[in-house]
Amino acid sequence: MTDTPTPLTEPAGGVPPVLTSADEFADTARRLAGGTGPIAVDTERASGYRYSQRAYLIQLKRTGAGSFLLDPTLDPEALTPVIDVLTGPEWVLHAADQDLPCLREVGFVCSELFDTELAGRLLGRPKVNLATMVEEFLGLGLSKGHGAADWSRRPLPHDWLVYAALDVEVLVELREATAAALTEAGKGEWAHEEFAAILNRPTPPARVDRWRRTTGIHTVKSARALAAVRELWLAREEVARRRDIAPGRILPDSAIVTAATADPATIRDLTRLPVFGGPRQSRNARTWFDALERARALPTAELPPRKPPSTGLPAYNRWDRSNPEGAERAAVIRPLLGALAEENELPPENLLAPDVVRTLCWEGVDLPATPESVDARLADAGARSWQRYVVSGAIAEALNTAGDAPDSAPTADA
Repeated sequence: MTDTPTPLTEPAGGVPPVLTSADEFADTARRLAGGTGPIAVDTERASGYRYSQRAYLIQLKRTGAGSFLLDPTLDPEALTPVIDVLTGPEWVLHAADQDLPCLREVGFVCSELFDTELAGRLLGRPKVNLATMVEEFLGLGLSKGHGAADWSRRPLPHDWLVYAALDVEVLVELREATAAALTEAGKGEWAHEEFAAILNRPTPPARVDRWRRTTGIHTVKSARALAAVRELWLAREEVARRRDIAPGRILPDSAIVTAATADPATIRDLTRLPVFGGPRQSRNARTWFDALERARALPTAELPPRKPPSTGLPAYNRWDRSNPEGAERAAVIRPLLGALAEENELPPENLLAPDVVRTLCWEGVDLPATPESVDARLADAGARSWQRYVVSGAIAEALNTAGDAPDSAPTADA
């Protein structure tokens, strides 16, 4: 990394126009097909402004073809020629998990992936945002500032388009630099496995009782008031979905908690509460009051429990009672993995996913443990082969050593 990075203020070929029509997309596809090598891909969404997580702009760049800014909102079906060209070549993305879902939503299919953010994590870099990575590996200064903007806005301001185009301007070069660093560190195959895992990762199931994540819900004391939070949350969700506006812009969490706690008896009482008296909320007052009425009408047996139903394994600090053997294994395995992560210059969560660690500690393996038995248990839990190669032998040895310790040996009465 240079002491003073060279500022990267505009794409080398200028800021490309925003393309919207079928003819423009077809021409983009022809030009991309004539290019060579990987294709840099990025998207811009409107999180915090819109309910959906759709892409409002797609940025592409390929050597020999140039840069492109595509608006996928007006005629998504016209993107087919571009989708066809991108099915096959390697995509280069930064933080692929953020972009792949909205690209899949409009039909794009990624066959091969290189994620420069994940490459940075595997290389043990403490900061892996795009600007920092570009500065460290390419010596270029990449200005940021519009990532959280409302990309559903039209027309898009020129400085936003500069920002969007720069996100793919040197992404392929960053791919080459990080790939070389991974190879030098002996982590090239690790990265390939991780990239493949991203592509094959199933869509996570929807969260249960998402309304329980309402900010400030911990201050709500009664089950009836919790029901009011739930009904208001669900009503807000429906309005947000219908209008494609971020829920927090429809009604803030603080207002939901306030109304659920105050339990206003009339619409007039509701509109006297903070937030609800504004012109926009007054228009929706009947919607919110009806939600409160539904909560009031619920039979006691149908009120939500104060604590959500338990799912998955309990927290580690509760294992001493529920699974003391698992607690002992966790006390051995977790510090060991921290040391192995540091030794391999990796974040612990990239060495082995926290859910995999919890499953291994909870279920354990028969003693004496072998690298093969640990490997099999980790494979069942979803660990990649490179991860198992790094940790299985050390975990087996640590478990056997702990199992031979005097304080863990069986007593004569056992």
